[in-house]
Amino acid sequence: MTTAVSRSLRRPVLWGVAVGVGQAASPLAFPWLDAATVYALGLALIATVYIGFAVADGRRTVLAVELAVATGFVVVATAVPVLPWLVVAGLVGHGLKDMWQHRTQFVANTRWWPPFCAAVDFAAAALIAVLLAAGVTT
Repeated sequence: MTTAVSRSLRRPVLWGVAVGVGQAASPLAFPWLDAATVYALGLALIATVYIGFAVADGRRTVLAVELAVATGFVVVATAVPVLPWLVVAGLVGHGLKDMWQHRTQFVANTRWWPPFCAAVDFAAAALIAVLLAAGVTT
């Protein structure tokens, strides 16, 4: 990666880390819900963002793939309240998908979005894993 490209992605990645910290803290905004439920809703929501990008892209193949991926994350999210560690696995999986998306540019016109989203996913996954391991959240 060239230095200019690295510099141009620094800001989206830093914002992604900040949003990931916010995502890890998101149960604080919904104290009437279990943390696992909030994380499950977040996992389902972030996976669906790419459906909008796929619609904007306009190719049927891209839309079909993104719908299938989002559906998979929604299915995983339904089990998070029972198995909270699935949110960590789901976020890491989504981050890996973001890295693939960035490398291949599978969806057109999303140059900065996948690095931002991968940073969100990996930061949130790391913090949630620490919270789960410490028994702070269920």
